[in-house]
Amino acid sequence: MGIFTRFKDIINSNINGMLDRAEDPEKLIKLMIREIEDTLVELKSACAGTMAGKKRVEQNLARAKEQMDSWSMRAELAVSRNRDDLARQALVERRRFAKVVDSLNEEIEELAGLVAQYQDDIVQLEEKLASSREKKRMLVQRHLHARKKRQAREEIRRMDNSDTLARFDAFENRINRMEAEADLVNFGTKPTLDEAFESLATDDEIEQELERLKSSGSNRKGEV
Repeated sequence: MGIFTRFKDIINSNINGMLDRAEDPEKLIKLMIREIEDTLVELKSACAGTMAGKKRVEQNLARAKEQMDSWSMRAELAVSRNRDDLARQALVERRRFAKVVDSLNEEIEELAGLVAQYQDDIVQLEEKLASSREKKRMLVQRHLHARKKRQAREEIRRMDNSDTLARFDAFENRINRMEAEADLVNFGTKPTLDEAFESLATDDEIEQELERLKSSGSNRKGEV
């Protein structure tokens, strides 16, 4: 396939439509990007070669013009010396180089148009490459998003599994049982020795307070 045919196929291709129909869009876009990059390399190489060829032709044109001008001066010199025969030969040579100049000018014009076309094609292809790379970036993001979404759904399904729920219920029951056991640790146990002595001290204080109340009441009755 020629470079221009490949270029036209790439430029005219509908990337979105091709990706929609592809079984593996990521693989396809990678292949398309590689094809565009390869074609770009060939286009730039061809353009550089054409520019170099145009420069060589321009150098040949400059030399042909020098020869044409030189034969013009020789013809004038021959005429000034009454050498019509030499002047006639000089004019023949001048005409020959004039034709060469015309031919080289046409070649330069064609090469200039070809360089311009190459440059325009390169710009279009670089835009297509940038668009393809953006498509690739979006496809990668969509792939990552889809994979994370699938993993999340699988995790939800796993969490919804009856065995998993049963394990959670068993774990919750175990915690409840441990809390109940903790509440029953001191339930119904006998008071410690320190608690017994503290109770006695409290009883003594209450008895003393009771005696003071009784004594105070008796004194008020006697006064009456």
